[in-house]
Amino acid sequence: MAFFPVLLLLLSVVQRGSSQDPDEDTLAVPRGCGWGLVRPYTLLCDLDSVWGVAVESAAAGGALAAILLGLIILCRLHHVSEAEKRSGVGPILLLLLGILGLFGLSFAYLIERDEQLCLLRRALWGLLFALCFSCLLVQGVRLRRLGSERRSPGGCTLTGLALGLSAVQGIIAAEWLLLTVLREGRAACQYLPLDFSLACSYVLALLLAALGAASFALCGKTRQWRCNAVWLLSACLLSLLLWVAWVGFYLYGNAWLGRSPDWDDPALAIALVAQGWLLLLFHAVPEAHSCLCSPPQPSAPDYFDTSQAPSRMRETSFDEDIPLSHRQFPENQGYGFDENTAGLRSAGHHNGNTAPRPSAPFRSNVYQPTEMTMILNGGAVPSAPPTYTGRQLW
Repeated sequence: MAFFPVLLLLLSVVQRGSSQDPDEDTLAVPRGCGWGLVRPYTLLCDLDSVWGVAVESAAAGGALAAILLGLIILCRLHHVSEAEKRSGVGPILLLLLGILGLFGLSFAYLIERDEQLCLLRRALWGLLFALCFSCLLVQGVRLRRLGSERRSPGGCTLTGLALGLSAVQGIIAAEWLLLTVLREGRAACQYLPLDFSLACSYVLALLLAALGAASFALCGKTRQWRCNAVWLLSACLLSLLLWVAWVGFYLYGNAWLGRSPDWDDPALAIALVAQGWLLLLFHAVPEAHSCLCSPPQPSAPDYFDTSQAPSRMRETSFDEDIPLSHRQFPENQGYGFDENTAGLRSAGHHNGNTAPRPSAPFRSNVYQPTEMTMILNGGAVPSAPPTYTGRQLW
């Protein structure tokens, strides 16, 4: 915000240098223009027309936020290693460029009309909106591919597609200007609001296509990208509501209130700033966060932490992993156990001791690897040593 006083000072110096009657211009300075800013730039500082100051502040803050977000993405681009996330960086940067253009074009509605300014407004209005909505459309296509096929087109392909779609609106605007200004000889500032709205029909078609693509992306099989699809769908729905509101007010609201010529520029300027902030908050920021965040690292289980739940290795039955040659002994365990028990009992009777001698547990004859042995062997069950014959009972 610090560069705006400098900008106002430069504009005032240029205007004063080109003015032929300084006294008349000084008397025309409205309240709040302390820098001596004169017409046609008085809406930038006129406190009596507070909408100009509000639009200027909102547009300046949005432009600064878009520039900072773009710089953050460019600085952290080398940290994005996944191809699925890198494919969305190009459309995001292109969208930020379009958002910056929307905020910049709003300043053109804070200056009094002249022929060159009206040509700029009519040429860039639909083109900037088409650029933004084309980015939303290709993002919907990308999320649809990621949700169904788990792969996406490249970032350069998506960026080229968005530029190609927005170029159509540039051709429409150029033809409209050629037909009305050059062929019919009309002034660039003399056009009907209905003609201005009809020239943006292709932009509305792009918005509806982006809304459909976001709806299809929400029905994908992979849940990882559903959050991105929800943000995209929200941005498209809110943009559609905003367009219905400003078109209805621009065509019928001003005439119904009796403010048709005076409130045309404020309605268009507010629509530009509102659309820029909407795209910035509901799509650019969540999508940039999704692309730049690092994937969660799987945590290794701690086998020595007794507070944790028993690991899967303890619950797994190792009998299926033991070769058949090492499972021959447990198959005859019933006979061996009976013979050992009978021998222990007979030995107790021969020795004259009536108390039963504690017998060794049966599992002492089976090779049982410890958990530390399994960890050192990479989780595989080691086989018994060749010289292992089972511990002796006595």
